[in-house]
Amino acid sequence: MATRSRIGIQLKDNSVLSVYHHWDGYPEWLGRILTTHYNSREKAAELIDGGDMSAAWGDENRAEYYSERGENCPPRYDQTREEFLSNGEEFSYIFTSAGWVCYDMNEFNDKQPERVIIPEGALMA
Repeated sequence: MATRSRIGIQLKDNSVLSVYHHWDGYPEWLGRILTTHYNSREKAAELIDGGDMSAAWGDENRAEYYSERGENCPPRYDQTREEFLSNGEEFSYIFTSAGWVCYDMNEFNDKQPERVIIPEGALMA
């Protein structure tokens, strides 16, 4: 079963460029993949440039983009973080100047999604 997520990068004006991610979007997997393999602004931007994807780290140790199967799913631009966080996926990730931040979109505190900790430890799969 899919755990849908959205992966974004915060731009200088606080807008967010993001892509949809279909499989295993929970912090224990995708969060650790992002912090292990896409741990710089350049790597995060390169991941997002490929557009929507099935997985950020597939069988061949690379992202599996929908464009590889002929679909046109480019990154999406949101003017604000709030707009980015209103997408409806189960988890949202944003690469910021402080690194990766994860939000559980099913849990809210004061009408804001709950920020969750990405577990430590590299995933090599």
